[in-house]
Amino acid sequence: MHIFVAIAFILIIGSLGSALYFMMTDKGKSKRMVWSLAMRVGLSISLFLFILFAH
Repeated sequence: MHIFVAIAFILIIGSLGSALYFMMTDKGKSKRMVWSLAMRVGLSISLFLFILFAH
């Protein structure tokens, strides 16, 4: 379980970093930043629910 939580945190931080990168490079011309942030929210909710049910 500890490994899954660590991997999920790494994926969440990576998604946040990719959203920052897309924000700087695309200058609002594509929706890649929105999808990255949506994926981050989805991962965060999934991690929360996993920890809730595992407890």
